[in-house]
Amino acid sequence: MRRIKNENLAQLLAQLRFASQQQCLNQLESAEKLLALIDTDTEYPFDFICFRITGFHPKDPPEGQPIKGGELAGDLQLFISRLSGRLAQPIAEQREKVYSIEELAATFGVSAKTIHRWRKRGLPARKFIFDGGQKSLGFLQSAVDSFFQVNPDLSARAKTFNRLTKDQKQQLIKQAAALAAGTKMSRHQVINRIAAKIGRAHETIRYTLANYEKAHPDKPIFKRPAGVINSTQAAELYKLFKQGTSIRELMRRFNRSRSSIYRLINKRRAKAILAKKVEFIPSDEFLDEDIGRRILAKPLNVEKPASAGSFEPFELLGEHLLPEYLQKLKDTPVLNRERERELFRRYNYLKYLACTTRAGMKPARVSSRRLKEIEDYFTEAEAIRKMIVEANLRLVVSIASRHVKSGASFLDLVSKGNFALIKAVEEFDYTTGFRFSKRASLNIAKEYAKVSGKTTHLSRQRAARLSHIQRDLRDAAAADLGAVERAHRSLAQVIRNELNDREQYVILNHFGLTGPPIQKKTKTLKQIGEELSLTKERVRQIELLALQKLRQSLSSEEFELLTR
Repeated sequence: MRRIKNENLAQLLAQLRFASQQQCLNQLESAEKLLALIDTDTEYPFDFICFRITGFHPKDPPEGQPIKGGELAGDLQLFISRLSGRLAQPIAEQREKVYSIEELAATFGVSAKTIHRWRKRGLPARKFIFDGGQKSLGFLQSAVDSFFQVNPDLSARAKTFNRLTKDQKQQLIKQAAALAAGTKMSRHQVINRIAAKIGRAHETIRYTLANYEKAHPDKPIFKRPAGVINSTQAAELYKLFKQGTSIRELMRRFNRSRSSIYRLINKRRAKAILAKKVEFIPSDEFLDEDIGRRILAKPLNVEKPASAGSFEPFELLGEHLLPEYLQKLKDTPVLNRERERELFRRYNYLKYLACTTRAGMKPARVSSRRLKEIEDYFTEAEAIRKMIVEANLRLVVSIASRHVKSGASFLDLVSKGNFALIKAVEEFDYTTGFRFSKRASLNIAKEYAKVSGKTTHLSRQRAARLSHIQRDLRDAAAADLGAVERAHRSLAQVIRNELNDREQYVILNHFGLTGPPIQKKTKTLKQIGEELSLTKERVRQIELLALQKLRQSLSSEEFELLTR
């Protein structure tokens, strides 16, 4: 059952349940007059609508966007139909002629479908009680006269839409069959040619031919079927297209024109884009005029592992793939701070572009160029996401190896950690200035906290392999120890020169710089705030200001080592 879309108008109808019959009748007539005035291309505030129907302005106008004319016309028709249903009176008690849908169609020589199209153009219909006690829609003579005064073109066209005799229909069908067989004209062109020749409306010809083909499926007039392709066929067509089937083959298989095939494919592409859930980290800089040039001008260089082949971290790992997986992690390049921020910035901006470009998109009317643009944004964003994930997979293995002793399966831990890592990519706010590894580690740790009571099944070979990987990771860390210590001393000097006492305390304790550089003992912002009698948010502000000073005084490598 159809319902009034606008909640304010629906509520107004509900309130009329308590109004008198005369008051309801007055508002019914007012609603019909308003319907005749509606312009489908204009927007109307509810305050105006309420005043035209009830005669008064609401004391507290409800919030909401203005109603588009086309939507308002449909809601008003339902409003009039529902309200008149409560007031339905026998047609014998009316002072003027009341037409049923069938009677009005016969009077003008048109189909019932045309009457319904006229209703959409503003022809008001009320519910009356017809002979036999049946309650249905009817049209007052005064309403019909007013409608044709506003739309004289419809009255003239209706005269050319009268009924065809049986002989006329047969002659029309023969003409259409001859044109379809002897020319390359489309269905639309054939119908136009016949309509111009015999002086009938296009819809008359189309309706007659469609009924004939429906009644005689074994004797089609046209090679290509009429009507809209069903959803099952559309889904199969799009599936074949994605699998690489050529447009020519799709035309032959589904017996459709090239334009029809592209229209169906684009509609499916648009629906897939609109169904995609997209979340991004917003940034004020995305609103700058030249931000696209600054972020996207530099081509994306996708960094691949040095070893041959590739691996997919998003699927659950098979036991037989684990050794190869661990080996390739060693060859996967890591991201420094600047590269990481650049990728996250580009990743979120691409998703922002995809969201803004698809806003207001209608599947039935969308260009291939617009679809290609949005799909390219998604494709590049996905490539960046994979790059970030692959660069941090060693973090998952490192954390997973520390939880094996708790009784959990290493294989399960790595798989669950990978999914937690992917989620962290979506949630990470790159604008804070922190490294992604902090957010990723938190997500992975939370995921592992859910894992308990599972038996570990590490074979000797796999255990040795894991030990070898961990040793390589420790060796790589040891190689950088000297650089960390030098950066640590450099920072100590910068802190003394550049930061005040409170900033020094926040930086030293949050980043664990009070002890040895390798065995860091960090404190949370909340802990620091309690020690300084400050709120957590105030400590965060102090830290950001201090980091800005340090970023200007340290090299990017030193800053990265100290805050990673």
